[in-house]
Amino acid sequence: MNKNRRNSVLSSPYVWTFTTYFAEGFPYTVIRTLSSLFLRDMNVRLESIGLTSLFGLPWILKFLWGPQVDRFSTKRTWMLTCQFLLVGMMLLTAAFAPFSWGVSAIVLLFFAGSFIAATHDTAIDGFYMEALDSEGQAKFVGYRVMAYRIAMMTGTGVVATIGTTLGWPLAFACAALMMGLVFVYHFFFLIRVEQQGRPANELVKSALRLKNLALVTGAALLVLGLRAFLASRPYALIREQYPVLQKISFPHWVGLFLLLSLISLLVLRKRIWARIAGKPDTFYARAFITFTDREKIGTIFAVIILMRTGEFLLTAMVSPFFVDVGIKVHYGWLSSVVGLPLSIAGALVGGFCISTFSLKKVIWPFLLLQNLTNLVYMVLALHLAPFVAINTGAAVAQPVGALNLFWVAVVHGFDQFSGGLGTAVLMTFLMRICAKEFKAAHYAIGTGLMNVSGLFAGILSGFLAGWLGYGYFFGISFLLSVPGMIAVLFLPADIYVEPSKPAPKN
Repeated sequence: MNKNRRNSVLSSPYVWTFTTYFAEGFPYTVIRTLSSLFLRDMNVRLESIGLTSLFGLPWILKFLWGPQVDRFSTKRTWMLTCQFLLVGMMLLTAAFAPFSWGVSAIVLLFFAGSFIAATHDTAIDGFYMEALDSEGQAKFVGYRVMAYRIAMMTGTGVVATIGTTLGWPLAFACAALMMGLVFVYHFFFLIRVEQQGRPANELVKSALRLKNLALVTGAALLVLGLRAFLASRPYALIREQYPVLQKISFPHWVGLFLLLSLISLLVLRKRIWARIAGKPDTFYARAFITFTDREKIGTIFAVIILMRTGEFLLTAMVSPFFVDVGIKVHYGWLSSVVGLPLSIAGALVGGFCISTFSLKKVIWPFLLLQNLTNLVYMVLALHLAPFVAINTGAAVAQPVGALNLFWVAVVHGFDQFSGGLGTAVLMTFLMRICAKEFKAAHYAIGTGLMNVSGLFAGILSGFLAGWLGYGYFFGISFLLSVPGMIAVLFLPADIYVEPSKPAPKN
């Protein structure tokens, strides 16, 4: 009895939701953040460290192989396999760290590990949607956010501190130990809820076919070629002639390509369906086509792309605003002491409210609350405009005073809490638009589409803030968030329907 009770507790979603999303955030932090710190500590040139941005490519492109995670084996197996490989990567990194030649080997390990970690993320998101019903997905969305943030703090705090004080071999060994403990827990206690997909050995055979090798090689060369072109001298000259291009990064180009590809599929979907109907080897194509083959897909696209417009615009200019107002020395505690706890609290409250009152009842109020932050920042920026005028570019900033700093902390706290509510709504919405057969792929596609919103925010934010000033820019950013809130009102009813409940009749 006690053993069964212990196993029941260890297999509870309160436990595995935390551990899976800790396991998602921790490798990302090691590969994307700690890699730069480690390389600089090893006296690697800044120009070379800049190339570590390539480590982020798999997270941008993971929608390309997301369908394979749905098709073969189970998400649980994918997850465990990736975790085992990531533990091995961290152990090898610890073994190579003491040697001068080890730096180059570690860079290659991180690059390979980034593909494993991005695939791992896709498997975890898919498993979460398989293991929980819609109510559970909303209920635990706050735990996801909390676990991910704690994983990032563990990486940037604990592991980074060990590396810079006691040495990087020990730091990476500790990282491997933490990841290994999570792997062992998942291996023995993570629940089994999925139907078995096609055998994994078929994936290997499929990958080794000449046609598929050619397609993968061609896609890889295309991606690397685009990345190289964006970093080339000719493109730099083009950007000098057209300054707007300086705001468009590689992720934005990928997001735009994904949007145009999905629109093309939407236009041609009937013709494509006619060609692939009944063919057993068209799973990959169907994963993308089914994403577009639904009621009011234009509205769904609009919501995905526009939902975070206000947030992206605000986020792009908050840090420069803090610098120009003269409070950059306070940014650390504002983010860690005020912002982090309230963002987690917002996600937890948001998940609870969605599971209690339904997504339909809270989606619009939560988005409105999130976007009202922009108006609150507008009032703060107009109030602090004299300090912006004095401290912008000043060698020594004039203090803003304790009372003004208090109001900054209040506004930032409200921003982070309401942002947590918005994160809960966004994650739940993306999970609701995923078809049962393609959960991992559709979630990856949805997150990829959000890069389009970041594209427009990146282009507009600097120009608008420089032209209007921070105060009026924050006000305009609220107005630009309104189309997304309006689009939410026209979402199809089936997005709000629980799978176990009948759809409402019109």
